[in-house]
Amino acid sequence: SDAICNFVICNDSSLHSQPIIFNPDFFVEKLRHEKPEVFTELVVSNITRLIDLPGAELAQLMGEEDPKLPGANSTASGFFRSLMSLKRKEKGVVFGSPLTEEGIAQVSQLIEYLHKNLRAEGLFRVPGNSIRQQILKDALNSGTDIDLDSGDFHSNDVATLLKMFLGELPEPLLTHKHFHAHLKIADLTLFDEKGNKTSTPDKERQIEALQLLFLILPAPNRSLLKLLLDLLYQTAKKQDKNKMSAHNLALMFAPHILWPRNVTANDLQENITKLNNGVTFMIKHSQKLFKAPAYIRECARLHYLGSRAYTSKDDLDLLTTPGSKELQPLRSQKRSRLDTCNQEETQQRTEEALKELFRHVHNMPDSAKKKKLIRQFNKHPTALTPGSDVPTSPAPRRTRSRSFSGLIKRKVLGTPVILERKSRDATPEPERVSKENIHLLQKCGSPAHMSQAKLKSLEGRKEESCRRMRAHLLSKDSSSL
Repeated sequence: SDAICNFVICNDSSLHSQPIIFNPDFFVEKLRHEKPEVFTELVVSNITRLIDLPGAELAQLMGEEDPKLPGANSTASGFFRSLMSLKRKEKGVVFGSPLTEEGIAQVSQLIEYLHKNLRAEGLFRVPGNSIRQQILKDALNSGTDIDLDSGDFHSNDVATLLKMFLGELPEPLLTHKHFHAHLKIADLTLFDEKGNKTSTPDKERQIEALQLLFLILPAPNRSLLKLLLDLLYQTAKKQDKNKMSAHNLALMFAPHILWPRNVTANDLQENITKLNNGVTFMIKHSQKLFKAPAYIRECARLHYLGSRAYTSKDDLDLLTTPGSKELQPLRSQKRSRLDTCNQEETQQRTEEALKELFRHVHNMPDSAKKKKLIRQFNKHPTALTPGSDVPTSPAPRRTRSRSFSGLIKRKVLGTPVILERKSRDATPEPERVSKENIHLLQKCGSPAHMSQAKLKSLEGRKEESCRRMRAHLLSKDSSSL
């Protein structure tokens, strides 16, 4: 196929400055030729996203059922159909035979000649000379080289013979199984603000649907269709000379490339306008219809890169929206790795800060503030306490007296003292403190509201009182001995 490009490694330094030509549809064509089933499923899944195809019509599009065409069960104009069928049975090498690359090569001579003679008035409408047409037809069937520029043939002869070739194909160029899909594409219209369908055609969706539908045409049909629509597009551009607009050309070619075989205009009376308008649309937008949609390109590329298998445009999240880009799995993987690294780094910094905070609290002098902070650490041991870095050997629990005398006895004797509780109630015995401590508490306020300097002063005074009391007791014991 002409859509496939080859990659050649060239070591010639003189050619390194030459531009590199890359076909954006390379992976699409590669997938079509190497894995046709995967390719067809990918394309059809996106076609059904755009147009509503019932089960039978979808099966016909996939080739699972024989297409049910209009006029197949009708008895009207039976003689005319039989005559057309008999004419097509006279097969030659090119005319009347199934489409082949050899036949396309022969017919392409006609197309090339017409590209150089587009100014003839009434081209494709005015019939040529039947004798010259028969001579030209026999030459093409026999594979004889023809010199169309010799002046022996007229452009109307060649144009009429091209239409004859298309009309004698066993099935239309767009195939029978695609017929119902083209009818549905013609019905694609815009919606108003309330979500109701309007009569204005939705050109963007029609182009997208035709791009997809042309992708699953047989390769010979697609190649010839591209050559033909290019010719008709250029012909319509010269309509000021040849008097053939895109609509006029559609009237000439719709019966040959889109209408089912062996049907008449009466069989298509409900859809004939729709079909003619569809061919007109193809001619006007022919330069866009043979490019695969961006999301199909991306799906095919990702298929060969071994990434996640995407199946539709929805999976790629608005790949064809102007100004937006397709989802790039490689970018998302890099982004996820960066996010993971950032999370790990943040977690590490947090743990180090908590460990430093815990060390600072651990080294603080005993105070109400320190106890409060330690209680907060104990409430959230997994989130706040770095248990492995700071050695916190558990001290044995002992009963503690809250009185000042009990504190002196623990300092001197080193034994715990259990407070006696009243039997009548469970309230603890009120603390007994010295006049000096009472004076300090009244002066400084509650321990919870003391500043760190005041707490240090209070602790120093307590320790001084303890030393004095200890010295007094020791002297008293020695005198008694």
